[in-house]
Amino acid sequence: MQTIDLDILRLEDGHQILDLGCGRGRHTHAAYFYRRCHSVGLDLGLEDVLTTQQGFLDHPDLEPQTGHARRYDLMVGDALSLPFADNSFDRLICSEVLEHIPDYAGALAEIWRVTKPGGRIGISVPHRWPEQICWMLSRAYYDVPGGHVRIFKRHELRRDIEAMGFTYLTRHLTHGLHSPYWWLKCAIGVERNEQFLVRKYRRLLEIEILSNPMALRLLSKIADPVMGKSLVMYFDKPAGV
Repeated sequence: MQTIDLDILRLEDGHQILDLGCGRGRHTHAAYFYRRCHSVGLDLGLEDVLTTQQGFLDHPDLEPQTGHARRYDLMVGDALSLPFADNSFDRLICSEVLEHIPDYAGALAEIWRVTKPGGRIGISVPHRWPEQICWMLSRAYYDVPGGHVRIFKRHELRRDIEAMGFTYLTRHLTHGLHSPYWWLKCAIGVERNEQFLVRKYRRLLEIEILSNPMALRLLSKIADPVMGKSLVMYFDKPAGV
């Protein structure tokens, strides 16, 4: 399940791209197979990094990592102190991460530091009003170790990213069919994954992710701009800075 649109990100062959807060590697994997690039996944949790690695090892079409062919690197690291030199990455993804970080301004400063002049970033956070419903329905949804610590207002997040020096490009909402799923889980109990309605809805989302039939594509096109679970914004770092 991709949240960041790699076409809008304009990822090209030869680029170095950082998936900051890679989780289980959905964007790290997607970037690796999308272009012949160097895809770097970093997360605070070792278990997630190992899951990302296994996703590569289990793939039958993995290429040898030689020369300037596509390659990947994975590591454990902190968004507030990234282990990279200034101006390291042509592209950067930070998807569903900033809502977990108390000092998210510090993370934005690190994103600015490691992005090359002329580079492009894709940032996503939970969309405000669907997220507010989740918070109202269940404290267990967000009040857990490493959970969500804030709900972003779009204009404020854009302002804070632009204050770093980035230039705003565009935005969109996505995963509209996922919002009702999370409302259902919050209403029933976020840990009750085997409840009948939750299982049936999860199966629907699995079909959307794995095969995406026409009917679900049409439903997503209707749902995304209305109740998209994720707000995605794209910015450029001006050349010559």
